[in-house]
Amino acid sequence: MTMYRNLILVALILTFGVVSLGAYVRLSDAGLGCPDWPGCYGSITPHLAAESINAELATRPDGPVSHAKAWKEMIHRYFAGALGLLILAIVMLAWRNRRETSAGIGLPVLLLGLIVFQALLGMWTVTKLLKPLIVSAHLLGGMATLSLLLWLWLKERNRNAHAYYARVDHLRVGALLGLILVVVQIALGGWVSTNYAALACTDFPMCQAAWVPVMNFEHAFTLHRELGETASGELLPLTALTAIHWVHRLMALIVTVYLAWLALRLFRTPGYAGMGLMICMALLLQVTLGISNVLLSLPLALAVAHNAGAALLLSSLVILNHRVRRR
Repeated sequence: MTMYRNLILVALILTFGVVSLGAYVRLSDAGLGCPDWPGCYGSITPHLAAESINAELATRPDGPVSHAKAWKEMIHRYFAGALGLLILAIVMLAWRNRRETSAGIGLPVLLLGLIVFQALLGMWTVTKLLKPLIVSAHLLGGMATLSLLLWLWLKERNRNAHAYYARVDHLRVGALLGLILVVVQIALGGWVSTNYAALACTDFPMCQAAWVPVMNFEHAFTLHRELGETASGELLPLTALTAIHWVHRLMALIVTVYLAWLALRLFRTPGYAGMGLMICMALLLQVTLGISNVLLSLPLALAVAHNAGAALLLSSLVILNHRVRRR
């Protein structure tokens, strides 16, 4: 079973890398670097597709296709493909050793199904020309994969542990609510990113020199529409982008206050001070990165780090929820 646990750990680390790479591809405008799927102009590498890429560059030198963007997109696909194979291997080992595993076969099979759906979302991201709903769902699918792999690893890692944790039923609801709030905030952050609304407000803590700027919520949160357009096909107004950004900020305030309160409860619970510190550090990192992205006009490195920070904060809440449910 050591190999099984090691494979889960490798898949977990790789998933974190794939999530970060996906953010890098999206934020560097390389999502259409290869306009087909799963290859690049029908080839396995951008090098073999050089002729087609050059022809596209000759036609549209400022378009979404370039050699650098094609490599970014394909490297992300290579890593995602490797992750799919790893999870397939995990499922096969879980089935072979199903009487010896803590999680059984159900969670690995669920992960495999999620990976298949993620592959479909990756294809639709390209073929549907970065439709915000699909790109946001792809981001959430990556975070869900990370969370389920982490949960699986925690169950298998602790299967032979004899450590006893005191009953903390009073923390269960609070931990679950914290996890739900973080998931909602990640979804809102993904909606900001996929609609390119990160710079709709370039000041902080106010937005466009107002606490409550002019906003259009109807167009902002219409899900079934194309990138940069309203449901009727008109140009998405700045007021809609402002609404997307402002709601993400408001939710960030709610999450910050709630997680700070939750961490305080953890500090006061014997054996959980370390968990409280972990959540505080992840939260502080995320808040700092979020504010820095606004004030520094979204530098690529900080924007990618903000996505990675979201994964870390989510992971800290997954670990907490796993622990409060142990005996």
